Amino acid sequence: MKYLKISFCVCLFLSTILTAQTKKITLEDIWSNGTFRTEGMDVLHSMANGQQYSVLNFDRATRSTSIDIYDYKTLKKVETLVSSTNLDDVPYFTDYTFSTDENKVILATNEKSIYRRSSLGNYYVYNVNTQSLSLISEEKIQEPTFSPNGKYVAYGFDNNLYVKDLDADKISQITFDGKKNEIINGITDWVYEEEFAFVRAFDWNVDSDKIAFIRFDETNVPEFSMDVYGEGLYQTQQVFKYPKAGEANSVVSLHIYDLKSKKADEVKVDKAYNDFYIPRIEWTNNPDVLSAQYMNRHQSELDLWMINAKNNTSNLVLAEKDKAYIDVTDNLTFLKDNSFIWTSEKDGFNHIYHYNKDGKLINQITKGNWEVTNYYGYDEKNNTIFYQSVENGSINRDVYSIKLNGRNKTRLTKSEGTNNAAFSADFSYFINTFSSATTPPEYTLNSASSGNLIKSIKDNDVLSQSLSDYKTSKKEFSTIHVNGNDLNMWMIKPADFDESKQYPLFMYQYSGPGSQQVANQWNSANDYWFQYLAQQGYIIACVDGRGTGFKGAEFKKVTQNELGKYEVEDQIQAGKQLGELPYIDASRIGIWGWSYGGFMSSNVLFKGNDVFKMAIAVAPVSSWRFYDSIYTERYMATPQENASGYDDNSPINHVDKLKGDFLLVHGSADDNVHLQNTMRLAEALIQADKQFDWAIYPDKNHGIYGGNTRLHLYKKMTHFINEKLGDKIEKQEESKQKEEVKIKG
Repeated sequence: MKYLKISFCVCLFLSTILTAQTKKITLEDIWSNGTFRTEGMDVLHSMANGQQYSVLNFDRATRSTSIDIYDYKTLKKVETLVSSTNLDDVPYFTDYTFSTDENKVILATNEKSIYRRSSLGNYYVYNVNTQSLSLISEEKIQEPTFSPNGKYVAYGFDNNLYVKDLDADKISQITFDGKKNEIINGITDWVYEEEFAFVRAFDWNVDSDKIAFIRFDETNVPEFSMDVYGEGLYQTQQVFKYPKAGEANSVVSLHIYDLKSKKADEVKVDKAYNDFYIPRIEWTNNPDVLSAQYMNRHQSELDLWMINAKNNTSNLVLAEKDKAYIDVTDNLTFLKDNSFIWTSEKDGFNHIYHYNKDGKLINQITKGNWEVTNYYGYDEKNNTIFYQSVENGSINRDVYSIKLNGRNKTRLTKSEGTNNAAFSADFSYFINTFSSATTPPEYTLNSASSGNLIKSIKDNDVLSQSLSDYKTSKKEFSTIHVNGNDLNMWMIKPADFDESKQYPLFMYQYSGPGSQQVANQWNSANDYWFQYLAQQGYIIACVDGRGTGFKGAEFKKVTQNELGKYEVEDQIQAGKQLGELPYIDASRIGIWGWSYGGFMSSNVLFKGNDVFKMAIAVAPVSSWRFYDSIYTERYMATPQENASGYDDNSPINHVDKLKGDFLLVHGSADDNVHLQNTMRLAEALIQADKQFDWAIYPDKNHGIYGGNTRLHLYKKMTHFINEKLGDKIEKQEESKQKEEVKIKG
């Protein structure tokens, strides 16, 4: 009897394991239920004392938010600095910013997105000492920023700049010519925000008595309009300035406002520029010296100027040139002596350099055939720089330290995958975020001097345990030799993969300049979709072709003036070579992508019609003539200069080659890649008498999300894949089910 009982328990245990490991992912799990949501640390800020950090926490029970202070050494909560439960006027806040002395905090609430990075909101100043709260402005404003002394807040409203004196509770308007779709002061226009990745175009000097700002005159920039359908009887229109390739950009100028004289003066540098950009401004440690980066329209020349606000003189300290383009970064760091740290690709790989205040090179700090991927900062006390790089393989990221003189380089992170650091203010600790293709994000406290683990802060073991119930497949990393290059690749096979069978192949890529999709990091939502597809019997693969990033400037910039040529050749050839594998059915190969990836998947299907059976293009660029000036001209010059580069590789000019099945998807309110791209591509397909499927998502932007939208989109794409690639899968499944019935019978 005892033996039978043990046998029964063992059988039950094995049955439970087998059941647990065969649970299948659903699209609802991915897009509706939050089943695979990871835990993180929101709005992490290192306190000035270097011993504590703050985090924005959300209490689901009370629907309230708080800023909580934690101790680095113990990781225990020291105090709640402020909670919305104690604020009558603020039921919740979504972001916070400290003043330099940390005695005041700006709390953001009622934030509403404008474009990708910009938003309007109501902002309050919370005084930590008095525990009092004051509204900055009755209006919804942009980019409120403390002065270094904490006495003022500057912000943008209706295209003008304002300063609030917090002690006097008085607001002063400092620019007066702002006007919608004409003049913007201190806030970037659409194309600067999107392509130079910043919104706040003003900066305080260290003495809190001057504000430098960029003025945008977009009067002559052509307008673009989008219908917004909403729920009313008549649609409305969103009209905004959008410079397409070769069209007029905003005319930019640099100004400095003096709080004492209450005057704003335009800054003139000692060089004549024609059609230029000012992608960055930043005050140095000298309260009278402003740094400004000027760039030619081709973005092949970048000048770093030092401007003396006292006598309005300028000094060109650094002039970089590149035969292709130069990337703008936020890495410029001024040391106490006003020498500065700078990153550059000038030796063929992105590295860190040290210059004196006059722009004379002191030394190149990092060297090698690998890329610096993030610059964290400079520890003055220990004369040490901290950075992230791909020295341990281009799909991995590690954190390193190195002395200012380029010696004593130390790898601080130990685990292979993606490591990213957030350092304490005094550089004694860092919180490392680690993940890999097999490990969800883990947050640990580490020593900045050695990298040694001090304590674990947060992990996603609950998610790992939950995932162990599902039938998932390993993401296999490798390289594939294509067109003379070893390209990074990952592949996901069905969990019950049988190499004697043949499977349809579904490829994913993005392929944009400097991008990377083959990375050793934790799952995105798309990865779970790929697992879902693998469960249904597909092999999924992703190849980073020429033009993608982190393998040196030459590899990245080979696509210059010919976007869509080499990248497309690589995807077609990769598909062809993968189709030659014995376990892949070469007659059933598909590809998909979003944005640049949609441009690519369209081109690949049209030009590679002998290799690919189907493609899905979401929010694609169909001609670079339709896209914005800064991004497009960075890689292609203007259409007037490079007409063949624009036209020879645009999908809209290759519709006659379509043989396979094509699904085209776009959001009608896409302010980035306009619906115009899909409409013009659809019209070209129609006139070429080519059948295709398409879907337009009303009032959805480039991300195509909100409510049930993402679930609907992925159901549509999944159905299309099953219909066009999965016919044999369905027959195999039917045959399998019949065989099981026969065996049971």
